[in-house]
Amino acid sequence: MKKIGILFGMEETFPPAFIDRINALKPEGIVAEAVRIDKVMQGEPSGYAVIVDRISHDVPFYRAYLKNAALNGTAVINNPFWWSADEKFFNNCLAVKTGVRVPKTVILPSHAMPPDTTEKSFRNLAYPLDWEGIFAYVGFPAYFKPHAGGGWKNVYRVANKEEFFRAYAQTGQLSMLLQENIEFTEYFRCYCLGGTNVRIMQYDPRQPHHLRYVRSPMPVEAKLLKQLEVDVKTLNQQLGYDFNTVELAVRDGIPYAIDFCNPAPDADVRSIGEENFEWIVENAARLAIDRAKAFVEGANGLTWGEFVKSFAAGKGVGTGNSRNTQKRVKGKERNK
Repeated sequence: MKKIGILFGMEETFPPAFIDRINALKPEGIVAEAVRIDKVMQGEPSGYAVIVDRISHDVPFYRAYLKNAALNGTAVINNPFWWSADEKFFNNCLAVKTGVRVPKTVILPSHAMPPDTTEKSFRNLAYPLDWEGIFAYVGFPAYFKPHAGGGWKNVYRVANKEEFFRAYAQTGQLSMLLQENIEFTEYFRCYCLGGTNVRIMQYDPRQPHHLRYVRSPMPVEAKLLKQLEVDVKTLNQQLGYDFNTVELAVRDGIPYAIDFCNPAPDADVRSIGEENFEWIVENAARLAIDRAKAFVEGANGLTWGEFVKSFAAGKGVGTGNSRNTQKRVKGKERNK
């Protein structure tokens, strides 16, 4: 019997619904349950064909457990090796290379020195930084947020450099991003499963958390929907995430990817609503079943993004599927 496990923490609605849905579908030779760990020994298999990870970003012990499980063939959703390496600034850099539009963004050193460092640790860093050049590039107002954070923690909206420096002084040892503000007319949050299955949801980040998913969405132009889908697939295929969300803000009819490093995205029925909840439970269950069917003990059951595969093959970053990149490539071909 192949087992699908889900590893989770404080969540109350998605994990039991996910388990119940798989077991209700009754896939032959497959059963789902909450992951149970009583000991972790090096090189020993976990006993699971698939594990859906919802919590290891907060618990290092779980991350080590998942890496060991993956070495023994478990298909961990999402890949714990890549998730350990990823962060939001790299995401933006990769998006630029693949032609997906993103806000102008810079990364900044932490305001306070990290542990076990001194001023000598930073002699390669110019002091002061070129603040005027940074502010001219990003513009105001701007958003100021951690380069490897989530859940809207330590996020500031700054209207000028005085507000920026006040916020900066509060960020301690966090490395922060300063990012262009996109004045949007439409905003979307999109689930992406398996790099190909996309659920586009209208979303309003200006509302309280439980009201952000629009319950009675307005019609959206077909051309825009298509571009949203293309950009979401491009980003997730490049990054290699099996289960992720991408947030996109639309300015002048053009989508900008705002946040797309959410490998344990909100799936609580109380915030995302019944229809979105039904979609994510059903499609996540079927993704996990497909991965369980493909399980081979000791084989590589992980998803690796096109970015990693291209670099491993010595090819550099691929062009992805973005319409913007396709236009640039076609233009180069015409100029040959």
